[in-house]
Amino acid sequence: MKPFLGDSKTYKINMLRKLFSIAILFMLVIVAKAQVRKYSNEFLNIGVGARSLGMANANVASVNDVSSGYWNPAGLLGMKNDLQVSLMHAEYFAGIAKYDYASFAVQLDTTSAMGLSLIRFGVDNIPNTTELIDGNGNINYDRITSFSAADYGFLFSYAKKTNVEGLHFGTNAKVIHRLVGGFAKAWGFGLDAGLQYKRGFWNYGLMAKDITSTFNAWSFNLSDRMKEVFMLTSNQIPDNSLEITLPKLILGASRKINIKNNYYIQPELNCDFTFDGKRNVLLKSNLVSIDPKLGAEFGFYDFAFFRAGIGNFQKYSNENGVQSFAFQPNMGIGIKIKKISIDYALTDIGDKSVALYSNVFSLRYDINKQKR
Repeated sequence: MKPFLGDSKTYKINMLRKLFSIAILFMLVIVAKAQVRKYSNEFLNIGVGARSLGMANANVASVNDVSSGYWNPAGLLGMKNDLQVSLMHAEYFAGIAKYDYASFAVQLDTTSAMGLSLIRFGVDNIPNTTELIDGNGNINYDRITSFSAADYGFLFSYAKKTNVEGLHFGTNAKVIHRLVGGFAKAWGFGLDAGLQYKRGFWNYGLMAKDITSTFNAWSFNLSDRMKEVFMLTSNQIPDNSLEITLPKLILGASRKINIKNNYYIQPELNCDFTFDGKRNVLLKSNLVSIDPKLGAEFGFYDFAFFRAGIGNFQKYSNENGVQSFAFQPNMGIGIKIKKISIDYALTDIGDKSVALYSNVFSLRYDINKQKR
């Protein structure tokens, strides 16, 4: 039986190698025919949870609650409760765009945890005037309809402790659905991977977003009248296509500093590394662009919290061509009453000439299983 078992193992290894080679070849063919976008699936880069937004999204090293499914799935193992549920709502551009988030996470045992996150970013009730004028040139306002343009993200998270003390690993499988009324839609799939390492008061985090690249398959359903409008307005009629989101790497480090017995401050520095060409960030090149973020949380009796952060460092030119430097300031507060945590964040787009603030609220509820 041993020789047969050995032959069976060899056969399986060879089969796995062949399947892996076929998968790589298939991916290369897809990449060759797909469109690589510098800014793709950007709604997944806004951030979730008022705690994190108040700290300018500097969060991958210290996050340890249900929102870890978004920021760094390895952080799910830091939850202090058996189950956690979180909700968030935010509005952007004077309430035109709505951003909603809901998540759930559960500790499976002492070494593993899992979670589910749902994200929607959309603009609703957009007037559709493409059919306003009929084929005879008559205007009929009854032909005006409305539609929604919305992006959906579904994240399935799993975290596991490793054999190295203080080192946790996590992964996300995410499904993307993007919808523009009945005219266009896309389905996509991708994977994230994260690590957290805790040593003393220090926390280190690594998040690899879209580690396999995320692929969105777009399909379009345009009427003949809409195609005619595209042509008359010198716009290109879109074709079914494949859109690729390239990987992004986020590195972070934080340290919890205790002040007396009931006070602490926890600063964190994150750096986003992108490899899709030069971006308008603080450190940029054709090979890699680096976008740093700095945030901090001050805690009092594990009851009240104050947060602040800065990020989104950019250079821009005004109407006279003079270059200026801008950044995005964030701040927030939070309270925790028994099992309920309520957080608030105030964010600005970082334009010094026009302050456009967004108010973000999030709620978290902690649940402990009943012991039998």
